[in-house]
Formats: sequence, structure tokens, C-alpha cells
Amino acid sequence: MLTLYDAARCPYCARVRIVLAEKGVEWETVEIDLERRPVWLYEKNPVGKVPVVEEDGWVLPESAVILEYLNERYPEPPLWPADPGERAAGRLLVFRFEEFSEPYYALRRGEDGARERFEEELAFLDSLLDAMPFLSGRAFGLADVGYLPWVGRARDRLGIELERFPALAAWLERASVRSSVAAELALVAALP
Repeated sequence: MLTLYDAARCPYCARVRIVLAEKGVEWETVEIDLERRPVWLYEKNPVGKVPVVEEDGWVLPESAVILEYLNERYPEPPLWPADPGERAAGRLLVFRFEEFSEPYYALRRGEDGARERFEEELAFLDSLLDAMPFLSGRAFGLADVGYLPWVGRARDRLGIELERFPALAAWLERASVRSSVAAELALVAALP
């Protein structure tokens, strides 16, 4: 059975939880206290970060790489589009994710100008979603999973009002009907 070294409040872990649920994979969770990371975690990931998955003695850190692994290891349902152009565009979004996450974390830290920078990133996603229903193209996929945990947390934990970004708000609502995403949003709502 697959083991997920997880932290409920971590959006990177949320990515993995969503994909595991989408794929219908059973997994065991080992909850990690991010304030007091166990020494043994550094044996699984030298930088001590989660998520980490372990399966049959094989260990893999880094959420973006884990998502690709899970999509190939458990091919149904596929979470990248068959169309090479759509797939490449989705992978490019995942590759450029740091441009989105940096202002998100700056906003969490209360840095000057962070809200404006983050809202620029939201506006960029909104413009993409004006042209297609999902960040992954015509169907829900890994590019959507790559951003959903942060957009949901920005709305629910940081007070970002998505009404200014109607295509993005509609995307979040479309994704929220999926049981994997609904479960994640419920988990976020229950966080202290």
C-alpha cells in the first residue's frame, strides 16, 4: 500500500491527496507535525519537507514529481489531456508555479505589495480560464490540481474575494463538485 507522509495544512500535500482520490488509490497517511519534524523524515527527504510518498520501499518527495508519478503509475483516469498542445500548456503552468506561489506566501507573511502581486497572478489565471474550462484544457487535470489548493486557501484563509476574477471563481466552483476537491476544501475549512 502507498504511504503518504502528509501535513493536513500543507497545500503541496493537498495536491497529492487530490490526485490519490481522483485515481481511487488507497493510501495510508503518516501525519507530520511541521513544527517538530521527526528526524527520520530527513531519511525520506533530505530537506525534511512533505509530501513524500513511499510505495514498496521506494520513496519519492516533491509534489509536482509525485503527481507525474501517480498519473503514470495509476493511468486511469488520465489527468493530462491527450492533446500534446494542451498537455504542454498545462505542464508549463506547473513549471511556472513559483511565480504564483511566491506572492501567495509573501501575502501570508504580510509583506508590502504582496496582495497586489498575488492578485496579478489571480488575474493571469482568470484570463486563461476565460478561454478554457480548466487550466489543464478541456478537462480537469494536473495543472488544476497544481493550483487549486492555493486558490482555495487564498479565498478561505486569506480573505481573497474571487468575485473580481469571475472565470477563476467559476473554475473553483466547477472543480468543487469533484469529491476529491470538495474533501480538500472541507479539510481547509476545518483547520484551526
